[in-house]
Amino acid sequence: METADVIVIGSGQGGIPLAADFANEGRKVVLFERDALGGSCINYGCTPSKAFLAAAHTAGRASQGKKLGIHTKVEVDFPAVMKRVREIRSGFNQGIRQRLETAGVKVICAEASFVGERTVKGGDVTLEAPLVIINTGTSSLIPDIPGLAGTPYLTNRNFFDLNTLPARLLVIGGGYIGLELGQGLARLGSQTHLIVRGDRVLGQEEADVSEVLAEALKQDGIHLHFGVNVNHVAHENNLFSLTLSSGEQLQGEALLVVIGRKPNTSALNAAASKIELDDHGFIKIDDQFHTTCSGVYAIGDVAKQPAFTHVSWEDYRRLKAILSGENRTRNDRVLGYAIYTEPQVGRVGMTLEQAQKQGINACAVTLPMSQIARAIEWGHDLGFYRMVIDSDTDKILGATLVGYETAELVHVFLSLIEAGATWQLLERSVHIHPTYGEALPSLARLLLGDNMPGCPNRG
Repeated sequence: METADVIVIGSGQGGIPLAADFANEGRKVVLFERDALGGSCINYGCTPSKAFLAAAHTAGRASQGKKLGIHTKVEVDFPAVMKRVREIRSGFNQGIRQRLETAGVKVICAEASFVGERTVKGGDVTLEAPLVIINTGTSSLIPDIPGLAGTPYLTNRNFFDLNTLPARLLVIGGGYIGLELGQGLARLGSQTHLIVRGDRVLGQEEADVSEVLAEALKQDGIHLHFGVNVNHVAHENNLFSLTLSSGEQLQGEALLVVIGRKPNTSALNAAASKIELDDHGFIKIDDQFHTTCSGVYAIGDVAKQPAFTHVSWEDYRRLKAILSGENRTRNDRVLGYAIYTEPQVGRVGMTLEQAQKQGINACAVTLPMSQIARAIEWGHDLGFYRMVIDSDTDKILGATLVGYETAELVHVFLSLIEAGATWQLLERSVHIHPTYGEALPSLARLLLGDNMPGCPNRG
């Protein structure tokens, strides 16, 4: 049996910098990776999906220019679109490999599993180390639908291998992956059907967020099917046929299944190292990423952390600080995220409902996109800006922004919340006219009036 100073299992966005940093410090670091380096973000998540959406939204914006008096005919070279996506992915992947090699990390391309406490086997290598970090991430959850198994359905994992634009696309799932990729293919020319078991898309978001996105999808020609299950899947002659619980039947050349994620722990044999999993297979950790085995830590979404690359990367920073003796925790941060549909959704902090459930005397103000000068000028009439404040302290607690490029704009609120700022600081700010950002002080100025139920009148 060999020994190492550090074993890292999985090369996600937290595992890579941890392995490189420890190796640069002179430690013997071994990284196990069963698939491509970079985890889901680089290979079938953030990087390829946003490269894909760059093309899709360019096509969509051109097609919707008629409201501005611009009439265009969009021609999509789909093989070229996907070739560019894969080239960008490959470039990122090569950069990661070079970083690990330069740092001196030994990479073992094999699936790792525990064979004892802090003892890992992968391929023909067995290693023991005092420090083990698990960053194996999650993968697509596949529903047990009769007829689905064995068919060439798509998930976000193989979606980017497409070379032919499907004439008709069927999407099972109404979460952010289904919306992003479904809207993307629709904008590139696929006739798209979205099948949602619940009564709205993005069921975890506020109801009016779902309403805006549903309207945007309809404007892109997407057919929405709510409150139904898929009872049966058939695939014959390169054609999928779906039977819905409503009795309706749908057909398409491609089927995308995106109903959720499951943790990549089935092959870990975690019990061999006394690592406990929850009922859904996620690794149990405390506030400082410790598993139930001394010396073993888990970061990222395999430990049920929010499934965002920036969270995994921040887990790396916090764990590195904790191992250096600092008193950091996995919760000492303001969490923001975005959904890259069009319009985008930018979220940070708490919603009004979340704040009130925590017993906070909170209120919210909302400014419709139809009242924002830049939005009117550019023809972006869907969406709104919302801010949540603590009515007792005036501190900003959260924001929901739905509109053009709100994934960028939401960082204003992220920084304000991180700084513990009040809404008055935003209200005093003089933003540039005419911009979308100009509407943020206008949003805060709604609190100067007396027409916001539950909010303090500071006018």
